[in-house]
Amino acid sequence: MPRPLKPTDSLIEDYEAYLLLERGLSGNTNISYRNDVSHLAEFMEERGLNPASLTQSDLHEFLTLVHELGISARSQARMLSGLKSFFKFLMAEGYIEENPSEFIETPKLTRKLPEVLSVEEIDAMIGSLPPDKEESLRNHAIIEMLYGSGLRVSELVDARISRLDLKELLLIVEGKGSKERLVPISPVAASLIEEWLQQRSLLKIKPNGNDILFLNRRGAPLTRVMIFYIIKQAAEMAGIKKTVSPHTLRHSFATHLLEGGANLRAIQEMLGHESISTTELYLHMDRGRLRRELLDHHPHFRSV
Repeated sequence: MPRPLKPTDSLIEDYEAYLLLERGLSGNTNISYRNDVSHLAEFMEERGLNPASLTQSDLHEFLTLVHELGISARSQARMLSGLKSFFKFLMAEGYIEENPSEFIETPKLTRKLPEVLSVEEIDAMIGSLPPDKEESLRNHAIIEMLYGSGLRVSELVDARISRLDLKELLLIVEGKGSKERLVPISPVAASLIEEWLQQRSLLKIKPNGNDILFLNRRGAPLTRVMIFYIIKQAAEMAGIKKTVSPHTLRHSFATHLLEGGANLRAIQEMLGHESISTTELYLHMDRGRLRRELLDHHPHFRSV
């Protein structure tokens, strides 16, 4: 019989001591391994799982989310190494009888252009949020910010209340290279954020979450992994078969602007791209739309 499980936070503290005292790993590796296990712990909490109930399939789902973050193969390998070490520790201590990470290999990376969602698909994702769950209001606001403002997931998790102006419908974000920019917010997103701030005020907020806009149920900042999980789950509940991530919403934001006739330079500024060539590569026009434009406007394509 396995030992009764401690709370996951306590298990992680014991694991950190094990890494320091018994494995003798470097300080940076210890920090990385602890962070990786903490991300897994948040994933388990969101799914109602614990280390003893986690299956190989659950772990595959978590690693798929990590892969979709665009993390390098090297970092993924390190993360998997840390998770395997954690489960070996749990087995050695008698907390689990089977190791869900034993036969998992680092997934092969393939880099593709992200999918583009239609407005109807994005509406379906929003409509799939369960009305009886408190976090649905927060998740609706998150979807609106990703699609309505084209934020990077890193910019979303670091969004600050002190940098938010709901009257002027603006948010100051810190993008790549610590460069700040003003991001417009849709009236829909502003209204949802106002409601969310009321709900947020009822949480017991952690010290590191005081100025962070989006928090989890424990009052701590959401991680990038959890934003990926929220978006992926909403897409699945909406019956969308495409591979959907927060970047899909950012890509859809830009593509829909381009298709609506927005200036490429304006899109570049809103996305926070340093070079216009990045924006040109990032966006891809729908081939069907291009053909329709030719049929409508080019004399050699018009039917006789």
